[in-house]
Amino acid sequence: MQVKEDIAPDDLSGLLKNFWLLSGHKIKSIENEYDTSKGAPVFTVNGKYSSRGWTEWTEGFQYGSALLQFEATGDEEFLEIGRSKTLSKMAPHLTHIGVHDHGFNNISTYGNLLRFMKEGLIPQNDWEQHFYELALKNSGAIQASRWTNTVDGGYIYSFNGPHSLFVDTIRSVRILILSHLLGHQLKGENDQSINLLERGIKHILSTAKYNVYYGEGRDSHDVWGRTAHECIFNTNDGNFRAPNAQQGFSGFTTWTRGLAWALCGFAEELEIMQKLPESEFEGIINKAELIEVLMKGAEATCDFYLENSALDGITYWDTGAPQLYKLGDYTKEKSNPYNKFEPIDSTASAISAQGLIRFGRLTGNETYLKAGLTIAETLLQEPYISSEESHQGILLHSIYHQPNGWDNIPSGQKIACHESSMWGDYHMRELAIQIGRMADNKTAYAFFNCLKDYRNL
Repeated sequence: MQVKEDIAPDDLSGLLKNFWLLSGHKIKSIENEYDTSKGAPVFTVNGKYSSRGWTEWTEGFQYGSALLQFEATGDEEFLEIGRSKTLSKMAPHLTHIGVHDHGFNNISTYGNLLRFMKEGLIPQNDWEQHFYELALKNSGAIQASRWTNTVDGGYIYSFNGPHSLFVDTIRSVRILILSHLLGHQLKGENDQSINLLERGIKHILSTAKYNVYYGEGRDSHDVWGRTAHECIFNTNDGNFRAPNAQQGFSGFTTWTRGLAWALCGFAEELEIMQKLPESEFEGIINKAELIEVLMKGAEATCDFYLENSALDGITYWDTGAPQLYKLGDYTKEKSNPYNKFEPIDSTASAISAQGLIRFGRLTGNETYLKAGLTIAETLLQEPYISSEESHQGILLHSIYHQPNGWDNIPSGQKIACHESSMWGDYHMRELAIQIGRMADNKTAYAFFNCLKDYRNL
C-alpha cells in the first residue's frame, strides 16, 4: 500500500464528524426497524440488516455501537439504548458455553459501560460498577473453560470443537485478561484454581506458534506474516496436525479478516502485557519472552498486511482468492469493490487499521501508525462509507463467508459488494473513537481502560 507520510489524526476530523452523523441515523434505523425475533443482526441484504444462524456473536456489537455513538456525541439516547439492551439481552452471552466469542460480545457491552464509569462519562455507582465487573469476571471464566491441552501448552477451542484453534480468538482472549485483573479465578474439579492469565498467555503462545507464519521454513507456504484461520490438533495426544480454513480459501492462503484479528489482537495484548509487573507472570513465563513473541507476531502480521493490500490500504477477502490474478497486480492499484472477480473485505481493513495504529504508537514506528491512518481515511470516504439514507450499514463492502456464498450479490454486480456487517460497523466505530481521541489528545482508547487503576498500569 501507499502510506501517506504526512497524514495526522487531525486531518480526519471533518471526516469523523460526518461519520458520526451518518452513524447515528443507521443505529436508529436498526433500532426502529429490525425484527429481533429473527435473532441478532449479522449482515445487510440490499441495505437492510438480516440474521444468519451460526452463532449469536454479533449481538454485543449492535448494542456496543450505540454505546460508542454516545461516547462520540454525548447523545444520551444512545447510552440508553446500549445500557438497557445490555441489561435485558446480553446475560445469555455471559454463560454461553458453546462459543469462542466472549471477548467480542461482552467487552463491547459490559466492558464499554464499565470503561465509561472509569473515564467519567457516566456517574460513579458502586452497585452498577460491581454488576459490570461481575459480568466480565464470569465471561472470562466461561471462555477459559473451553480448553484443550496440547503437548506444549493449550488453547481456547472454537465452536467447531476441541480440535480447533481459530486465529479469531486472539482478540477474544482479552476477556480472560480482564477477568484475571479484576481478581477472578476459574474453579475446576476438587476446587482447583485455574489462573486465567496463564490460560490467556498459553492461548496467545499457541496462536503465535501455529496460526502465524514467519518465513522460517515451516512448510512450502511459509511466508513472513501470513496467517491460517484454523489449526487442527489431535485431541488424543495434543499434537498439531494441519492448517485449515473455515471462511478463507484454504489453510495455505491468508483469509484477511483472520489476519486482521491477529494483527489487532497482538497489538492490544502487547499494550496490556507491557504494563503488568513481573510478579504477574511468575510461574507462567518470563515476561521478556512473552513480549518478544507478541512483538514478532505483531510485526509480522503488520508487514504482511502492508505488502498484500491495495494501493489505498484496502484488502481483498483472501490473498489466495482463486480469481484474484485476473485483477493483475492489485497492490499497485486502488481497491475496486465493484470488480468482476473477487470481493473486498473492508472489515479486515478497519480492524487492521486499529492494530496498525496501536502497534505504531507502541513502538514509535511511524510507517505502521500512518498506514493505519491512511486506511482510515480511505474507509471514511466513498465508496466505503455509506451515505444512503435507506442503507442500515455504515461500512460498505463487508464479506462474511465467501466459501459458503452467504453474502449478497446486488443486482447488476458479479460479486458480493455494497453490503455491511455488524462486526464491520462496530469496528469502524472503534477506529473512529481511537482516532478521535488521538486528535483531541485524550488518553489512548484501550479495552483495559475499564480497570480501576488502568492509568497506573
